[in-house]
Amino acid sequence: MPDKAGASIKIAYLAPEIPALSATFVYNEILELGKLGVEVKAFSVHRPAHIASESSLTELKKAVFHLYEISKGQVVLDNFIMLFRNPMGYLKAATRLIGDIFRQGVITRSALGLVYRFLYAATLAKQLKQADVQHLHVHFAHIPTDIAMYAAPMAGIVFSVQAHANDLFERGWLLKQKVSRSVFFATISEFNQRFLENLKADSNKIKIVRCGVDQNWQPPAKSLNKNEIFTIGTVGRLVEKKGIDTLINAISKLVKDGRKVRLQIAGNGPLETELKQQTVSLGLVDDQLQFLGALSHDKVADFISGLDVFVLPCKKDKQGDMDGIPVVLMEAMLCGVPVISTELSGIPELVINNLTGLTVPPDNEIELAEAIYQLMDKPETALRLVSGAKQRVENEFLLNKNVAKLLTLIQSSINTRHK
Repeated sequence: MPDKAGASIKIAYLAPEIPALSATFVYNEILELGKLGVEVKAFSVHRPAHIASESSLTELKKAVFHLYEISKGQVVLDNFIMLFRNPMGYLKAATRLIGDIFRQGVITRSALGLVYRFLYAATLAKQLKQADVQHLHVHFAHIPTDIAMYAAPMAGIVFSVQAHANDLFERGWLLKQKVSRSVFFATISEFNQRFLENLKADSNKIKIVRCGVDQNWQPPAKSLNKNEIFTIGTVGRLVEKKGIDTLINAISKLVKDGRKVRLQIAGNGPLETELKQQTVSLGLVDDQLQFLGALSHDKVADFISGLDVFVLPCKKDKQGDMDGIPVVLMEAMLCGVPVISTELSGIPELVINNLTGLTVPPDNEIELAEAIYQLMDKPETALRLVSGAKQRVENEFLLNKNVAKLLTLIQSSINTRHK
């Protein structure tokens, strides 16, 4: 693991929202790098709509720079400043932009978006120069990477990317170019790696860096007392790709088969009304299905620990978006609760069927119900899966191991540039 030699490194992080409740992995990485002695300057495209509330984030919240809150007049001025300070770098970025506009279509909304982000890239570049940043690391390969790939040449530094899911599958414009322009292009799963390689992106630059859970995180003690009613739970945004509708249908099947079960859904989102209507139409009553609303991150582990099984039946939505490897699955596995998910994206790299959990095909309520039956009727299977799950997370999905890998890549890129 990198030692305090990281103290001489100063890097910048750019993400859509820092510190966002829905992207704990971004700010946890920043905090972990700080523990390793790395100075991190945080840049957020927007101010978070739902800001994370952990006490450890007090200093980060004060220091983060919200790019899109800078006035348009200042942004125009920053473009002139960067053109004057580094004309070759600015022209390199502008040439890159012109090529991208032609790739996306000259008179398109996409091209206009690139121009807008190019202008803000100058503001970011000015901040990077003023802070004497050596490397820019970006979470998500869509809008933040657009900004970074123009800002980096203006600032005279290199950038790297961490890609996840939506930024590849639904909003994956110019991916081949982004891989080529980055010093390395990390992603969270082997599935994503194959996806990028199928686009003929430069495979030498593609690295796997998992999102992980904090190695110091201690889940609450699992109660030895069984729930009077077998309790199934899920946590997530109420959006199509989480597959909550499939889960509700599966619970309805269990109830019709005479099983005494309860489903608890923690989360909110645009499908809340529709899912509640589905519940009513299936005749499920309050003690069979409960909507708990959104939970703050520090309450999630307590909720999961009280369950008999955690289910996240992810699927691909109508726009082609799907989850990568949800961190909440890792948290459930460390809580000692058996998990069920789907054979989708990178999920089977974490939830290995019949070894670390159970997986079923997406959008298949019958097989999902059968998997729940299996855990209800075979407690010995549940115990075996819980043991395998904990080992899998500890082997490959801990925060410190993956941040160490990321820092090694960043240190290597900085050292190469200074040879």
